[in-house]
Amino acid sequence: MADHHLRSFEELVAEGAAVPTEGWDFSWFDGRATEARPSWGYAVSMAERLSGAHAVLDVDTGGGEVLDFALGRATRVPTLLAATEAWPPNVAKATELLRPRGVVVVACTQDAPLPFADAAFDLVVSRHPVSAPWHEIARVLAPGGAYFAQHVGANSAFEVVEYFLGPQPEASLSARHPDRERADAEAAGLEVVDVRAERLRMEFHDIAAVVHFLRKVVWMVPGFTVEAYEPRLRALHEQIEERGPFVAHSTRHLIEARKPE
Repeated sequence: MADHHLRSFEELVAEGAAVPTEGWDFSWFDGRATEARPSWGYAVSMAERLSGAHAVLDVDTGGGEVLDFALGRATRVPTLLAATEAWPPNVAKATELLRPRGVVVVACTQDAPLPFADAAFDLVVSRHPVSAPWHEIARVLAPGGAYFAQHVGANSAFEVVEYFLGPQPEASLSARHPDRERADAEAAGLEVVDVRAERLRMEFHDIAAVVHFLRKVVWMVPGFTVEAYEPRLRALHEQIEERGPFVAHSTRHLIEARKPE
């Protein structure tokens, strides 16, 4: 959108507040925000693993977009495909997208046990799970099976959080540190094969992008509303107009673990 710098604060905020937030399709941000991608190319790597698997579970599938992409790239489609999702609008979206590919989408609340039998899957995947339920992942994996996922790391987009909430104790997000995740996976009986972490540059080019981001990624600034944060939003709008994009950094890690034979 070439003209967004010419538009008023009120127009931009109204636009960011009106965009639907279902699913994990971020195409609306094109031209308004950027985020560098991890070097490992998770969705393409997932496609390679799907090609060699028989029974696959995708945890926290969102709107199903990543699994749909990976299945489209797989050279062979697994016999059994299931996905879980907690948020009702996403359950509907994922079902519509994935049913034609033979995926059963199961609504499953965040803290509930995975609704599948022990050793049901030889591959469990997830891109950005809310939190990895390690003991449940280990339970539903068959011996020799693998967990292959991309997680949001510790202190991701922390510059955004601290802009709105002030300085935060870093320890509050340590559960997402790769070392902690490795330890939790091992405590659940899995062997960690690979962990890679990257810190990636994000840029927000207008205030509409910031508003939409905070509405979509709701845990960043809990209880965020335009009304509650109007003064901070207005100040940030003026900062972007004067100095250019607001820069933050996301953290991502790739983790691969196996259940012993």
